[in-house]
Amino acid sequence: MSNNLNFITFGCKLNAFETQVMKEKAEGYFLTNHSFINSCAVTNEAVKQSRRAIRKEKKDNPTNKIVVTGCAAELYPSEFIDMPEVDIIIGNDDKTKSSTFMNLAQIDGADNEVIELTHEDPPFINTFDNRTRAFVQIQNGCDHRCTFCIIPYARGNSRSLDERHIIKQIQTLIDKGYQEIILTGVDITSYGKDLNDETNLGILIKNIIKKTNNLKRLRISSIDSIEIDDDFLEVFSSEEVIMPHLHLSLQSGNDLILKRMLRRHQTSDALKFCERIQKIRPDTVFGADMIAGFPTETDDMHRSTMQHINDCDITYLHVFPFSSKTGTPASKMPQVEKNIIQSRAKDLRTLGMQKMNLFLMKEIGKEKAILLEKQGFGRTEQYSKVIINEVGNPGEIIKKKIIGISKDQLIA
Repeated sequence: MSNNLNFITFGCKLNAFETQVMKEKAEGYFLTNHSFINSCAVTNEAVKQSRRAIRKEKKDNPTNKIVVTGCAAELYPSEFIDMPEVDIIIGNDDKTKSSTFMNLAQIDGADNEVIELTHEDPPFINTFDNRTRAFVQIQNGCDHRCTFCIIPYARGNSRSLDERHIIKQIQTLIDKGYQEIILTGVDITSYGKDLNDETNLGILIKNIIKKTNNLKRLRISSIDSIEIDDDFLEVFSSEEVIMPHLHLSLQSGNDLILKRMLRRHQTSDALKFCERIQKIRPDTVFGADMIAGFPTETDDMHRSTMQHINDCDITYLHVFPFSSKTGTPASKMPQVEKNIIQSRAKDLRTLGMQKMNLFLMKEIGKEKAILLEKQGFGRTEQYSKVIINEVGNPGEIIKKKIIGISKDQLIA
């Protein structure tokens, strides 16, 4: 909280980046007595969490104006306008604009109109409060229409940021002392497809490394492996500054379910990608998103997903129980019973914990480079959590031998 400003963020890394933009804009225009809730709509539970946060925030800060933005507010403005706690709704395209914050002091009461779009430079931040790693947006939106996903309707089609802007943003954060930069967006592997020049994610990464100074760590957020090309593979294999950790948007390990999801890959594509990455950088670990209980999923299909996780050697598993979103094609398909969805999600999470434990056990005895996030805690290049029995400065990268594990964390 600063100047009686409060910011609450739900959802993805892009939302976290945008919240930091909002904070700097609000402080730059000397706003006071405002609480901003940056909402998420990826699941129905995420929408409920935003509503609960709004009620709690109004109770905790009754004199603050409650400003709601993010994907849930973009998709379901009437649901939030009807809440007596809410004063202002801001659309996704406007939440990082200077003009929005110039006008906020003049807005009185709830506003159910999306603020009129005006052209402004892409969002830019000067710091990332209370963090040792900084997110940097490289694109927004998505051109694909997976049958379960509502996010393209909240974010629009894919729009890539200019490379020069991205590099300037990264250098600014490096100069402020950030040791790790995380490239983020809604569909970052589509980077460059909407631009006139010949570029893509791999070329962008090459130029970031070439044109910035003192970049220690570059991490890639969630990727769609079917869009990865030779430019990416070349730079990933040759540049150790890129962290050996890739999070994959897999969603299922059954080809028929993938087809019904309108995903563009089959299980064989994902497996080949993982095998190729392991060949060029054997220290790479994979994370993955998986949906439990997608409509029409049978027990056999669920078991094939479990096997696929093992085949691809996924270490970090992010499990989503299927959440039907009104207006999506998947909401009109034959639904799996809720108790079965929960049971399958539990199966996947149990497998995920087993996979992580196996990986952590293999790390014992190795010397690892650890980025300290706070006293006594940091992360390895592979994104593993580490408890460190040593005093150090947040933001410092140290090398320590791993001596044990505790639940989902290494001990050094």
